[in-house]
Amino acid sequence: MATRQNSSSGKPKSPRIQVVLTEELCTKLNLLAERESRTISNMAKVLIQQGVRGYESEEMSGENLTSSENSTEQFISALEAQQTRRLRGAPRRFKLYKPKLS
Repeated sequence: MATRQNSSSGKPKSPRIQVVLTEELCTKLNLLAERESRTISNMAKVLIQQGVRGYESEEMSGENLTSSENSTEQFISALEAQQTRRLRGAPRRFKLYKPKLS
């Protein structure tokens, strides 16, 4: 069951879960996150959301689990085939100087 914590202001935070991954899957998730300029946690959330949507749509159409596994493999392959992209207008470091008082 997901755990829920409270913030310092007392508002409940989003539910949290713990997942155990293989080294290989963890490495792939890390690479996908880097390609998309996301945190690992956010990339996992996006992939889970897409997987749940896909599962729900297949369940509605009455397809079996074999096609679900096949579409998941196709989705992962498509993600791995994407080229690394740079963000446009990525933040640059600015060095601020204090004005000299004469």
